[in-house]
Amino acid sequence: MSAGGAPDPLPDALRFAAEPVPGRLALILRASRRPLQALSLLLTRLSGRRLRAAQRFIALTGAHHQLDWPADRVPPGEPPAALAAAGIELIEADAGGAVRLASEGPAIVLLSVRGQQIAVGASAAIAAAFADPDLHALYGDALFRLPSRGPWLPVLRPAFDRDDLRSVDYLGPVIALRRASVLDADPIVGAAALDLTLGVAARFGPAAVRHLPRILSFGKLEGGGEGRQASRHARLKVVERDLARVGEGGTRVVLEDDGVIRLARPLPEPRPLVSLIVPTRDRLDLLRPCIESLRRRTDWPAKEILICDNGSRGPATLAYFRALEADGAARVVACPGPFNFAAINNRVAAEARGRLLAFINNDVEAEAPDWLERMVGEALRPEIGAVGARLIDGEGRIQHGGIVLGTGGLVTHGHRHFPGAAAGYLGALRATRSVSAVTAACLVVETRKFFRVEGFDASTFAIDFNDVDLCLRLNAIGLRTLYVGGAVLHHRESASRRPSPESAARHRGEVEALKKRWGPLLAQDPHYHPGFDPNLSTHLRLRRGWTGLEPAEPR
Repeated sequence: MSAGGAPDPLPDALRFAAEPVPGRLALILRASRRPLQALSLLLTRLSGRRLRAAQRFIALTGAHHQLDWPADRVPPGEPPAALAAAGIELIEADAGGAVRLASEGPAIVLLSVRGQQIAVGASAAIAAAFADPDLHALYGDALFRLPSRGPWLPVLRPAFDRDDLRSVDYLGPVIALRRASVLDADPIVGAAALDLTLGVAARFGPAAVRHLPRILSFGKLEGGGEGRQASRHARLKVVERDLARVGEGGTRVVLEDDGVIRLARPLPEPRPLVSLIVPTRDRLDLLRPCIESLRRRTDWPAKEILICDNGSRGPATLAYFRALEADGAARVVACPGPFNFAAINNRVAAEARGRLLAFINNDVEAEAPDWLERMVGEALRPEIGAVGARLIDGEGRIQHGGIVLGTGGLVTHGHRHFPGAAAGYLGALRATRSVSAVTAACLVVETRKFFRVEGFDASTFAIDFNDVDLCLRLNAIGLRTLYVGGAVLHHRESASRRPSPESAARHRGEVEALKKRWGPLLAQDPHYHPGFDPNLSTHLRLRRGWTGLEPAEPR
């Protein structure tokens, strides 16, 4: 329900658009509570470094979506004759959400609903994409008119990802399909586009479904308010059907309160051992809450805690180590020498007994007790490599929502600085979905997969980017990286590290090494929409000058 008690008119995937956005004055007042940082920000702005100042302002005050689309930039509609000329038949779902496809007609059908208009140029773009015989389903982007004739909302969709789409239906209402590929389908009423798309992916493979980063339609919103429960019920049926047809019928489908669908995957009995690996050098103030949360707020029966001791000297820290070992609660592994995060983790991973490894920073604390169960269930899938979690920083804001390549100058954490309870753009913060990389502050991976790529690269990425590099090497051998939004922990980022000239020089070297090894991927993350501004927190605002009508290739 909305604040006024009326039904929320937004469909589940778009509920991020209803989240409150503070006004400019409220943000300035928030910044003034930290006068030294605010002064530094002001000086940066006055020196002409506008982008740097904007980045600091968001870090200081928090991030919020700034996505209103001006009415004068809404494209004109496509003439019906253009669709026919391109060999496309437009088919609208009926009032109940049913779709009926005739056996005869143009090779391409374009599913839509009442209230949507096809954007100018869409016919030619769709026809050009379907020149590829391996393409069987294509969806694009949209503009939605918010309730009460409010602003237009740009809906820039991700590349096709079955995990994400099962969690949140980001597709509708317009999708193009090859008629011959879906003739035998009997789509579920109320979620036909979702059902047909997942069916195409199951039959022809995920590469048969692609996203065209271009606006294909615009119109009023559908799927919220009183129709939400019916829509959710239809989505549940679609996901259950999809799991059955790909041989995963034993997976339990759970509808969360926010409309996100969670898949509770069957776990082996007895539960596999997980080795929780925590590097530290003293900092008992961080370490103790971390370890106690792993012991007492982590509902996983088979776990061992391995503390990588990188030369701790504090009497209280050493006494804590002795107490843990006396209780059989943890094993302390001596890792002397200069701090090398990658090498320390590799060394202790080699001594771990678990079927899975969970790398945990000493400034991370578990919150939701089922975090490890959720991550292990995904990490055990044969096609999955590294698995990451939603991390909340000390101010209650998003610290990590997956890693996005090509943003923030190099890479950045998705939805950084957004409120910790935010849904994320198209539900991205709460979904389980593919990403390019996740942070090693909380990363779960099967031991055999970790050593298949020889673990972290300790010689090239001693401190920074070792997690990004690990995930990209796992991706390169066909093991996808997953972000699990329902696994929630707290992370006081870098609270245990201190800046120095040496660390700055080392960081610059690792930046160059990442560019050299993964340069083409850093140009544009395959999971991230090119229409977003890459310079600020992700999903915050659109790229300057982007119209949504530029020529684009399906991805």
